[in-house]
Amino acid sequence: MMRAFFKKHSARYACTSGFTLIELLVVLVIIGILAGYVGPKIMGRPEEAKRTKAAMQIKGIETALELYKLDNGLFPSTEQGLQALVEPPSVGTLPRKWRDGGYLEKASVPKDPWGNDFVYLSPGSHGDFDLSSYGIDGEEGGEGDNADINNWEIE
Repeated sequence: MMRAFFKKHSARYACTSGFTLIELLVVLVIIGILAGYVGPKIMGRPEEAKRTKAAMQIKGIETALELYKLDNGLFPSTEQGLQALVEPPSVGTLPRKWRDGGYLEKASVPKDPWGNDFVYLSPGSHGDFDLSSYGIDGEEGGEGDNADINNWEIE
């Protein structure tokens, strides 16, 4: 009796489970079409991705500079530079409460996505400090991909 029950039910499910070869091929064709359409749009914009990364790096360094000011009452000077975020400065006004381990996650100041140093001025022309990446060309000014990424222009 049990054997008849299982035969009857397993035969019914054997016909309806899984996908047919045609269904699988249709899904693969759809995925291929989408990849062909979306892939170039994403992969064709590496400079835009680098500009976004530079802006995010600037925001991270800004946060570290704010923490430095909270601990020490002032921002590092231009002379001390961003290196003051990873090791206690030895020139200019020395910090009162420099944080052990520094203010950046890594033990070095990051470079921008093009391998250049960020430009730091304190006091800045646009605020307490100016922080910039000069973009792909590594030179001040420029338009398009060569345009500077500045902390006072990032939202």
